[in-house]
Amino acid sequence: MNINTKAMSLHKIQSEKNPQTLSLAMLPELDSLLRGSSQQQTCVDQILTLWIDKTLLIPALKLLKGMQQPFDLLFDLYAVDERLRLDKNTIPAKDFTLIYQLMSVSRNQDIRLKVALPQDQAHISTITGFWPSANWYEREAWDLFGIVFDDHPNLYRLLLPPTFKGHPLRKEFPGRATETEPFSLDDERLAIEQEALKFDPKRWGMEENNKNNDYMFLNLGPNHPSVHGVFRIALQLNGEHIINSVPDIGFHHRGAEKIAERQTWHGFIPYTDRIDYLGGVMNNFPYILAIEQLANIQVSERVKCIRIMLAECFRILSHMLFFGTFAQDVGQLSPIFYLFIDREKLFGIIEAITGARMHPSWFRIGGLAQDLPQGWDRMMQEFIDEFPKKLDEYEVMVMHNSILKRRAVGIGKYNTQEALDWNITGAGLRATGLNLDLRKTRPYSGYENYEFEVPTANNGDAYDRCQLRIDEMRQSVKIIQQCINNMPQGDFKTDHPLTTPPNQRSKQDIETLIQHFLNVSWGPVMPKGESCFAVEATKGINAYTLISDGSNTSYRTRIRTPSFAHLQMIPKMAKGLMVADLIVILASIDFVMADVDR
Repeated sequence: MNINTKAMSLHKIQSEKNPQTLSLAMLPELDSLLRGSSQQQTCVDQILTLWIDKTLLIPALKLLKGMQQPFDLLFDLYAVDERLRLDKNTIPAKDFTLIYQLMSVSRNQDIRLKVALPQDQAHISTITGFWPSANWYEREAWDLFGIVFDDHPNLYRLLLPPTFKGHPLRKEFPGRATETEPFSLDDERLAIEQEALKFDPKRWGMEENNKNNDYMFLNLGPNHPSVHGVFRIALQLNGEHIINSVPDIGFHHRGAEKIAERQTWHGFIPYTDRIDYLGGVMNNFPYILAIEQLANIQVSERVKCIRIMLAECFRILSHMLFFGTFAQDVGQLSPIFYLFIDREKLFGIIEAITGARMHPSWFRIGGLAQDLPQGWDRMMQEFIDEFPKKLDEYEVMVMHNSILKRRAVGIGKYNTQEALDWNITGAGLRATGLNLDLRKTRPYSGYENYEFEVPTANNGDAYDRCQLRIDEMRQSVKIIQQCINNMPQGDFKTDHPLTTPPNQRSKQDIETLIQHFLNVSWGPVMPKGESCFAVEATKGINAYTLISDGSNTSYRTRIRTPSFAHLQMIPKMAKGLMVADLIVILASIDFVMADVDR
């Protein structure tokens, strides 16, 4: 593994400029294509946002992807039901809006294209022909909103059962169980559901045989230990070799984005912990930052430092579990027991600071739930002093093992362009040699003040993806050490009317007590606007897009998770390999099914 010094200097240049200062005048080709027919929307996140006619969507996307400094990452694709929006008259929306958000790695800039669709004509052409990662995003939009993508290769339910009735992210769909009839499943209905879940190869364009042999179809999962959650992959096999595969997700879908519409801004914080349930407060981070960006809430340097320290602790915790299970899946059992001992030590520190372990829900709008306890620095320093030496031992034990090398080197390999086409971020992208880490390219919460390096590799295989996470743990240790050495003084909550409890002055005067009561019971009312914030999470880029129409709840919460995109690439990575190789590929992706299904 190496630290790419050339890429590091590029990061320095990129971090010195605002990555979101793009204007239409800077894209003359796009301006010419739209011919003044677009309408620009001002958003608090400063991302260039254009409403365009759906007939111009594909030409615009092809242009943006093919230009000299391309927008090469389909960052997100999602829909909004605009029909009940209180500020709908301020935007050119109809009944539904499709949103295509693109990222340019070379420009370090984003662009957001919006297409308004009427309910009686809620269909649009697919873009899977030139952006393969759009496949699942379009299926998700059809599944949850009923928007039809013409010429899609297989517009089929993605997160919901094939027998499901309706589209739950439409506003008329109830968001609470009390609004529906009690659930029941008699024997007849059970038989129908079981039949619907059977895998039909013809639906996916798979032949059951050819002139030479009959293919075998195998269900890997949804309860196989190597799929790390409730996840199924239907395999078409010729002997042990994989001819084709179909990932089947949605078993873990809980409707997190629907829940966000009924919870207060503050009340949704604990739900974020359960998305990537190994990421802890790292999940609070983009949600809280998106709200603070929306409401222009500034926090103290102490809050920023504590947030970074806790986020890096959870990066280490997540990577430790990945490292142990990767070795276990390849056949090496002992490392996971050693790593779990170290995870328990770090969880003990997390519990001493936050009062909880895996899901602290500790970040708050405008700050933290409480300040650091006395003695936090001694506990943290003891772990930081001890862990790197143990990590060195574990690396020798696992990564120098000749059997593991033969199982992982060259397996599940892809290059940088393929990674961008399939929306891969995090260590999976950096393993191809592209040094993209938002902590460097778009520093947030004070990351620009820390000295650390971004490890990269060049082979883009399962072995490199594992090695990078080991190197990233070492860099997280460096960041935490700087937090210990340079922890600023200051308040752990900002004095802003839209921040969430605790309010330190609530017992001193009646006006503040009333405000405190309303913030707790009804929740704060956030300003109207749209805010997207992305962070470098444990498994890749995690982002929250929040739309507020001026109420105490989010009108639309979009959760962009890395794992959702990563699992799409499994058929491409596994094609032609053996079943045993697929296990290594799955282990190297480092996914969590709650992060996929939400």
